[in-house]
This record gives sequence, C-alpha cells and structure tokens, in this order.
Amino acid sequence: MKILLVEDDTITINLLTRALNSHNYNVNTAADGETALQLAQAYDYDLIVLDVLIPKLDGISLCRELRSSGCHKPILLLTALDSRSNLVEGLEAGADDYMVKPFNIEELIARIRALLRRGKASLSSTILSWEQLQVNPDTAEVIYGEKVIHLTPKEYNLLELFMRNPRRIFSRSAMLDRIWSAGEFPQEEAVTAHIKGLRHKLKAAGMSVDLVETVYGLGYRLKSLPEDIDHQKIVRETVQTAKSQETLSAQSSGQSLELNNDDRRLKVLSVVAEIRGKLITNFIEKVVIFDRAIAQLKTGTLDNELRQEAQAEAHKLVGSLGTLGMPKGSVVARKIEDLFKGENILKPGTAEQIEGFLHLLKQIFDRPPEPETEPVAQVAEKRRILIVDDDSLQSDRLKIAASGSGFEIEVANSPEAARSAISQQPPDAILLDLTFSRVQENGLTLLAEIRTEKPDIPVMVFSGHNQLSDRIEVARLGASGFLHKSISPADILKAIAQLLDQTGAAEAKVMVVDDDVHLLAALTMILQPWGLQVTTLDEPEKFWEVLETTCPDLLILDVEMPGYSGIELCLAVRNDLRWSKLPVLFLTAHSESEIVRQMFVAGADDYVNKPIVEPELIARILNRLERTQLRHKLAQTQR
Repeated sequence: MKILLVEDDTITINLLTRALNSHNYNVNTAADGETALQLAQAYDYDLIVLDVLIPKLDGISLCRELRSSGCHKPILLLTALDSRSNLVEGLEAGADDYMVKPFNIEELIARIRALLRRGKASLSSTILSWEQLQVNPDTAEVIYGEKVIHLTPKEYNLLELFMRNPRRIFSRSAMLDRIWSAGEFPQEEAVTAHIKGLRHKLKAAGMSVDLVETVYGLGYRLKSLPEDIDHQKIVRETVQTAKSQETLSAQSSGQSLELNNDDRRLKVLSVVAEIRGKLITNFIEKVVIFDRAIAQLKTGTLDNELRQEAQAEAHKLVGSLGTLGMPKGSVVARKIEDLFKGENILKPGTAEQIEGFLHLLKQIFDRPPEPETEPVAQVAEKRRILIVDDDSLQSDRLKIAASGSGFEIEVANSPEAARSAISQQPPDAILLDLTFSRVQENGLTLLAEIRTEKPDIPVMVFSGHNQLSDRIEVARLGASGFLHKSISPADILKAIAQLLDQTGAAEAKVMVVDDDVHLLAALTMILQPWGLQVTTLDEPEKFWEVLETTCPDLLILDVEMPGYSGIELCLAVRNDLRWSKLPVLFLTAHSESEIVRQMFVAGADDYVNKPIVEPELIARILNRLERTQLRHKLAQTQR
C-alpha cells in the first residue's frame, strides 16, 4: 500500500514515516500543498494523509482540488485546529476522516487501515485468498495452508499488489512506482530479485503452483487458478480458513504472530523515543525564536515575519509534543500559539505571559514522557461518566480515548437531557460544559442543581472559556475541578480517574494561605488538574493547626494579611526544626526591593507577583517540588 504524507513539520514526518514503514506501508512525503498536488496527479496512491496548515496550498484547498480533479482516494486530515467549524470545513471539502493533533500513533494507524478497507469495499472479505494462500492486510500476515510465511516488506507489498489486482499486468517500472518510495532509486532488476525471493518462499511453504505469472515483454500478474483444481473445494477451504484464521494462527504459530505484532509495536515505541530525543534537541533552536520575539515585545514592537515564524513553531509543537508523550506540553504550546495569533499581541504583559509559558514548557521537557493511554488504563472497574456537552466532536474524541479503559461514556447534549439521564441512572461522575449553542440555559444552573440534589456525584467542569470569573463561580458552586477544553482527552479522563479513585495519592500536597477567598478558590482550580492536593486557609490565626494537620510538601503565603503577615508566618516556620526545610513561595502585589528583601530574609524560596500569571505560578511550584524531591533522593543515597 502506498501512502502520500503531506506535512511540513520534520519531526512529525520522521515519526509517521517510520511508524507506517514498520507496518509495511510505503510512504512518499511532501512538505507543501503544491508539491503534494503534483505527486497525487503523477502517482497512484492508495491513501493521502494531509495536514491542514501547510505552505503554498493549505490542506483543505488541496483536498477540494483533488476531489474536483476526480481523485477518489481516501483522504485523512491531520489538524491542530480543534474547532467544529474547521473540522466541518475539512469534511465538506471531501476528506474521509480526520484526527486532531496531538494524536495517538496506534489510533492513527487503525484509522488508516479502516479507510483502506473502506476504499476496497467491493471486496467480499478483508482476507485476500488464492488457492490455499491467505493474506490478511490488517495484520500483514501471510498463511499457506496452516503455515505462516515470513516476507520482507517489499515482498509482502508485491504479493498484496498482485492479489488486489488479479487481472492486471504490472510492468517493472509500474511496480517501482507503487512499491518503492520517492526517495529510493532502485533499478528494475530490484523488482525481478524481489519476485524471485517471493516465489522461493511460497514454494518452500508448499505451494506447487507458481502464483506470479511472467507476461513476456509486458511484466507480471497474478496467475489464474489451474482448471484441474476443484473450485468448490477451494471456496469451502477458503471460507473455513477465513473463519478459523485466529485459531489456525494460534495453533500453528500463534506465538510467532504475537511476537510479530509486539515487534511492530516495540519498533514504533523505539522510533517515538528516538524522535522525542531529537525534538528536545531541536527545542533549543525554537527557544531562540521565542526569545527574540519576547525581547521585541518588551520594547512594544514585534516584526511581522518574526511573529509568523514564532506562531508557526508553536503550532508545530502543539502536534509534536502530544504525539510524543507530552500532552501537557501540547496544551502550553497551544496557549503560546494563541497569544501570537491574538490581535492584542502588543498589549502590556503579553511578553511576560509568553515567557511564563515558555518557562513551563522547559520544565515539561525536563520531565519524563507521559504515555497518553497510561492514565486511562488506571481505572480498575467500569465507571459511568455522563458528558453534558453539545459538541459532538469533542464527545466522540472522549469516547475513543475511553475505549477499553474501564469508562462507560454516556452523552447528553443539553441540560434537560442531562437531568433525564441522571434521574434514570445516576452516573459515577459528570463532565459538564458551561455553554450550549442550542439552548439559552448555561451549565452553572445545572451544576447548582446537581450539587443540591445529588451532592454525592462529583462534577468536573470543562469549558472552552478560561475566565477567572467562571473559575470562581464554579468553585463557589462546589464543582470538583475545572478543565480547559484545549487539553487532550486522555488528560481529561486522567483527571476524572483521579477524582473517582479516592485511594490514589496526589503527587504533592500544597497549602495556600491568603485572606482573599476568591483567590483561594481560583488557585485550587488552577493547581488540582496538575495532580496537586490543595489545602486553603483564609484565617492566618489557625495556620499552625492546619499546617501540622495537612503536612504539606510546599507552602504558599500571601505577604499582607490581617492578624499575621506571611513574612511572620514564614519566620515561625523557619524557626521550627520540623518545618525549617519546607519550601515557601510568596504571593505579593508589591515589587519594592525592601519587601522582596524581607521575604528572602524571612526564609522565602521564591515569590510570584500579583496578578498571578498561571503558567508562571505552576512552573515555579513544579520546579520547587522537583528540587525538593531530588534533595530527598540524594539524601537517601548518601545513607
């Protein structure tokens, strides 16, 4: 099978090409729309994988051009533009399916297989057969009788080409175009050598009739079955073999087939690990671009060319990071991209926001990768999750991510439908959007009802909006958490799993002391999705009692509070042998050097200015916790 991959991000190109090659797909690549159009018109591809944002001719326009020119090959769109209008536009342009970046490699390959099967819908079975030979395109398994035949990728592709086109004669040059990629330059003798190898392996497996027929002067084709063979017997054997494919495989060489599939998966994982290392190295080059943009923004200007370059690099990171096992990094990269795309890019404070996100991104790069499927697999038993959202695409993505994970997903596309579902069979947890396009009622009203009538059902709010006022109101109504829709479905399900699994310990405990109850509620919503167990206190007089009860791993103090100031509390902490090494981070609206000096004299480890920039705060907290954990590890090794 020959696939055209159209993508301008070299990291993604490298990853997908090698992953698809490991599944015996032949891949040609194009880095822009115009080149892709020329290749699609010149060569016969079985499927086209097409990124939306590519140079010269964008993916949706290219899709329209291909369909208008009569191309009926399956087209799979890749896009980081996770909005309904963009996806609908792509499907209306003629795409058969789409995947939103970041994506799971195994899911992508499964979708490619499905599209290729759909493209060959005229076939009566997905199993290709000739005499006693069985070829399963989904698993690339070849069996003759009950014996497994191990072929090289080129031999397999030649065999599949002949069996899918039983009456067609292929010249050697035509086979070079179909089987070999554009970057390979073999001579026609290579085709002859691989056909010879294929014939030898089929004969060694017991096939007495030559499957490949040489048509002198023209090329090769699949040989017609001999007339003296009982065709009715062959049909019965074929049906029986197809039905018992799995049994035969298990009895004859089940272990070897299983190892073959495991080998492919391990090969893909090793490719992912290798390319992740290259991405980390290339990230340093991207940082230089972001730093230049930040430096210009701090002067109140930004060159348009540099802005577009920075936006493009952030966009590429959105897809690459999530696909390579860093979904949180993908979320941060999307925020950087949105800032560079925004109309208010020159607004004061934007440079600091980008700087904060960039710092957080560096922290994420320093942490080990986070497999997308691992958090979902932690759910030990079936849990019913009710998704209250009228965005069907988002719901479908969550359903796909939850498949086989232990979650049972039910969707209600309006508050009224949600009320009916809850009354009929209360779910274990609810994932609630705040806005609905078809009704005026918002999710806050439903949230208030659930917390009053069904207080035992945890409600996680997820929204496309990220307003502080929404977070505060959600916290006031008693929601269990607030998630932004930009994060991956796996991270959303991970947050729900942590919410339901009360026995699972949080990564770290954080205690926040501030007399502003609204700020405490907002900080809780910001920190909990990162796996932090948050304890808040708005009465400094009860500080020591709560400190000894919660035993936090990190302490956050406001500087100015009634009764006792944060500086006084910090002095008391540092004066106690038990808590003298507890990390302390200050929140302050003051930037005067004297106040900063007093904080550090009292024993502060770090501080964050108000108003709080969310990524900066998270980066400083994670950085401080990681240093503390490292210090503990070093202390243990020295004992």
